Amino acid sequence: MRKRGIAPRYGSNSMPLPLLEASGITKSFAGVRALRGVSFELRAGEVHALIGENGAGKSTLIKIMAGAVTADSGTLRVGGEVVAQNSPAIARALGIAVIYQQPALFPHLTVAENIALALEPVGNWRKVDWPARERRAKELITRAGAAIQPDRLVATLSMPEQQVVKIAKAIGAEAKVVIMDEPTASLSETEVSSLFRVIGALKNAGAGIIYISHRIEEISAIADRITVLRDGESIGTHDAAAVNRDQLIAMMVGRGVAAIYPKRTVPIGDVAMELRGVGNRDAGVRDVSLSVRQGEILGIAGLVGSGRTQLAETVFGLTPADSGEIVVNGAPVRVESPAVAIAHGIGYVPEDRRQHGVVLDLPIAANVTLSSLDAVSDHGLIDRGAEQVLAQRYVDQLRVKTPSVDAAAGTLSGGNQQKVALARWLATKPKILILDEPTQGVDVGSKSEIHGIMMDLAAAGMAIVMISSELPEVLGMSDRMLVMHAGTIAGELTRAEATQEKILTLALGHAL
Repeated sequence: MRKRGIAPRYGSNSMPLPLLEASGITKSFAGVRALRGVSFELRAGEVHALIGENGAGKSTLIKIMAGAVTADSGTLRVGGEVVAQNSPAIARALGIAVIYQQPALFPHLTVAENIALALEPVGNWRKVDWPARERRAKELITRAGAAIQPDRLVATLSMPEQQVVKIAKAIGAEAKVVIMDEPTASLSETEVSSLFRVIGALKNAGAGIIYISHRIEEISAIADRITVLRDGESIGTHDAAAVNRDQLIAMMVGRGVAAIYPKRTVPIGDVAMELRGVGNRDAGVRDVSLSVRQGEILGIAGLVGSGRTQLAETVFGLTPADSGEIVVNGAPVRVESPAVAIAHGIGYVPEDRRQHGVVLDLPIAANVTLSSLDAVSDHGLIDRGAEQVLAQRYVDQLRVKTPSVDAAAGTLSGGNQQKVALARWLATKPKILILDEPTQGVDVGSKSEIHGIMMDLAAAGMAIVMISSELPEVLGMSDRMLVMHAGTIAGELTRAEATQEKILTLALGHAL
């Protein structure tokens, strides 16, 4: 078989040289220092996690490794050899493959064609062996742990399936350095397990994986070593087994873990919303009864497929209930659409902020007022001045980091996009706010800020329903916890009695 990538090399002490080594890397953008003398190394057969808040320098560092950005100073070595000049083409030739959170594939080509573009030689006129091309694509997809037909158009693939195609391309290229940027952000538990098996196979084949993720528990499970970046500097590199979650968070943000979940006691008022036997046959929601009070944060936990998001969509009128009763402020209401939900003081920040939470190409001001246009309109015409004033109020209140409310939402970090999505619903002045995965995919610092905002809203009397897959978040921020299984409530836990073990027991459908 033809060999590509980085051959093992040995130093003077007969120890294998790192597959990749970055030494003293610095980089500035418009006078702002993104990296300050960062050093990093990757060994054969290891997963080396690179963690830090948004703005810590992770993306800049991997772009330098991938040849997309040129460092101002410092040295990059691949297989022991200095890379004097780098580019994406040179990086690929050196055996470096990057799998970004948003895979860059050609949507109107098939899976086989996308893989072939990356692996087949170019520049020679030749007849395409289509059966061989599809067989090769199918083999690589299988090795990547999936069963995607090679003749499917990429446009029809889900985000996890697109990531599989990128992984298959890296396997086919026999890459020795595989950089994975937030690879599990949109994956289910089953898909994460499949990805981890593929990573294990890559390790066994001698590849090194640079793994970037905000999920600390996941990093502890998959990484051999962990390097922490903060404010463009390397805080340290540690064996994964030698550091715990609290220590990693403290290194990332420069403060203790208690600051991430700033839960405090606030007055709990009357019942703001009650569900009595609510069901939605098509959505798989059945016989759900619950209540949430003013000033209360009601956490809803459960495994993927348990019906948490479907319940939120039912309450908000996206898929109206076909049985049971929704009671708001003591009066039964029929929520047949989001407009009716908003009129009754219900707001909903959905899980997928890129698809449903914010419109990336629109300015921040337009995103903030999207659900409350009546407040900034005069005889059907939007008053741009009023729109900007309203948007600026929430940008200031939620501390959104942006030069202007005229900036496109797509230019913001994930944490700031989530704040804009939250601002959009706060502008409707809700009394009840449903938050579906409010901190998914954001860094630890942004989590702390969003949790602080939630506490401020609760202190002001808002009733909050928080759906989350992160058990530390559920335990850290909830006054009460409900656990869903198979579309209904499997159990309720008070803050005092709740533990991760009890939540998981209920989520799996077992009695306590």
